[in-house]
Amino acid sequence: MAHDSTILAEAAEWAVRTAEPDFEEWDAFTDWLEQSPAHNAAYDHVVMAAEAGRDVLRAAPANDADDTGGMASGEQRNYRWIGAGLAACVALLCALWLWQPGAGERLYQTAPGETQLVELADGSSILLGGDSVLALENDKTRYARLDKGRALFRIEHDDRAPFHLDVGASELVDAGTIFDVAIRSAEIRVGVSEGAVIYNPEQQNRLVNPGQFLTIARADGSYRIGQLPADQVGEWGDGRLTFRDASLEDVATEISAATGLDYRVSPGSGNRPVSGSVLLGPLEEDPAMLGELLGIEVSSEGSSWILQAE
Repeated sequence: MAHDSTILAEAAEWAVRTAEPDFEEWDAFTDWLEQSPAHNAAYDHVVMAAEAGRDVLRAAPANDADDTGGMASGEQRNYRWIGAGLAACVALLCALWLWQPGAGERLYQTAPGETQLVELADGSSILLGGDSVLALENDKTRYARLDKGRALFRIEHDDRAPFHLDVGASELVDAGTIFDVAIRSAEIRVGVSEGAVIYNPEQQNRLVNPGQFLTIARADGSYRIGQLPADQVGEWGDGRLTFRDASLEDVATEISAATGLDYRVSPGSGNRPVSGSVLLGPLEEDPAMLGELLGIEVSSEGSSWILQAE
């Protein structure tokens, strides 16, 4: 599935501009993100591409100083502008490469409020949640890549050919497993209900057992393992989401993806931790009842529902 190169170009520009220390156009940036779910998806991918672009720039040899031992301030500004432009170009090129499926790659994408069951040839299955992107490769029958959103994996174990899942820079390997993966704004969360999952076998090599969850910080790769009821793993497939100290921003994103309703967070409330269990079906008739369930304020604004910490 090819994606709009214009959106990718805009996302690459925003990725570079928002990284500048003096960037102040946050309202314009937020408006752009809210124009379309495709903007959010493109920006997430371009941010990863921008990181790769910065690595390329760091590896490039530095320009030698001129014979006078320096340069005029105007020339310095020009070089900084060229550097930002080059970073945007590198980010865009990397993003285009990331979004374009290879000759043997299949992409599955769901809209908010939609799910899709992907059945694999070996009897395994992947339930893709709303507003999610999954990639499979024809020449790697025991491999998948989750680019956005969440998915529930029911994997037929094969000691001779373990199933590998890439999520950002993290690798998960199954050991006869039912597990759930959710990509959040600041972390990746993995829950296991059967079997086990091995996190980054070539590095951390940590085993996540049934009734455990793994959270991986997207910023630096740090991780922690904790306990959760095994029956909560993948419960969103049956119409329920349970949160434990999740940010209100992540709660809004996940419930919007699962229901197709447009929940947003008021300024200053996004980092408020929230805990609670939400049955999704009733929200379709009364979106405001989310406030009672989570102890927050909910108000309507057009077709959107604004969440605010009390």
